[in-house]
Amino acid sequence: MSSAADGIRLSELTTLRVGGPALRMSAPATRDGLIAAALKMWSGFDDWLVLGGGSNVVVSDDGVDGDVLRVVTRGISVVDRPVAPHADGSVHLLVEAGEVWDDVVAFAVGNDLAGIEALSGIPGTAGAAPIQNIGAYGQELGETLVGLDFLDFGSGEVERLAASELRLGYRTSALKRGRLGIVLGVELRLAASGGLSLPIAYAQLATALGVELGARVPLAEVRATVLALRASKGMIWDPADPDSISAGSFFTNPIVSENFARGLPAESPRWPTEPERPAQVLPLGSPIPAVAVGSEYLVKLSAAWLIERAGISRGFSIPGSGAAISHKHTLAIVNRGHATAHDVVQLANFVQTRVMSEFGVMLHPEPVLVGISL
Repeated sequence: MSSAADGIRLSELTTLRVGGPALRMSAPATRDGLIAAALKMWSGFDDWLVLGGGSNVVVSDDGVDGDVLRVVTRGISVVDRPVAPHADGSVHLLVEAGEVWDDVVAFAVGNDLAGIEALSGIPGTAGAAPIQNIGAYGQELGETLVGLDFLDFGSGEVERLAASELRLGYRTSALKRGRLGIVLGVELRLAASGGLSLPIAYAQLATALGVELGARVPLAEVRATVLALRASKGMIWDPADPDSISAGSFFTNPIVSENFARGLPAESPRWPTEPERPAQVLPLGSPIPAVAVGSEYLVKLSAAWLIERAGISRGFSIPGSGAAISHKHTLAIVNRGHATAHDVVQLANFVQTRVMSEFGVMLHPEPVLVGISL
């Protein structure tokens, strides 16, 4: 157990490098120890925070006037192997919550298991992955997540939650939206693919690989290409790269109605969030069926495009602030070495205001905000 008196600040444990002290801090190495520490923490009346890799969080300069419980439990095991994969051709992995996420991807790729190769290089832990429903380059965790073990805050009991119970969405879940507790471990269903990826589903990745959309590529090649793409955007945490000292993408891509999207400039990138309606063949003279009420498509916009077209360029900063927009990616807010959480929030608010003023779109933060708000 550590305390604020020991000089440990949350800025030392987060990739954005901001955040004040915690009153107490612990990091049990086993699942049983994690459960015991959590139950003890919850029996008091102080504030508390569960922290994984610290990669998707912004903590206030005041810190946490209570307990911080770090999840560092490690372990990856394969279900039903080396006997055989499951009847559907899949192999299941059981992963402890504190396992570094990219190590999970490396394990899968090294064992010729497909399904999370495009999620290479995403910082953080396996236990945090379903909270955010992490995704990148055409893959989302929800596509491979079977379920998870969850220590429920209300009951103090360990529950098994199926993926269908988590209400997974674009960078969100029931856990992010307020169900309190701790993810203890996750189960993934991956494809025994003979060393080939799932079909490439993201245009930028296909271009970087030099293949057509839908092609299957050696897993190791996909992983290496994704890591290179992320590094080029400062999206792999590296203390030697100032543009990587961030919480990752600070804003989610906004989702708006199709009708609203039509009012944006024609060159604004947009992607339907569901497939096109199938064509209907009607006999001549038949009435055209009405579109069902409430069936309007939703469209995903590019937050980066909106930010740049609102006049905020890469490297932008507010005079006197220690926070800045990354030189490599306008979605990232970086710490230039002396930023405070206040600096980060001030810049994020400025970005929101500019985009709202220019396009009428409100950008929402992707990181978890602790003790602060936008």
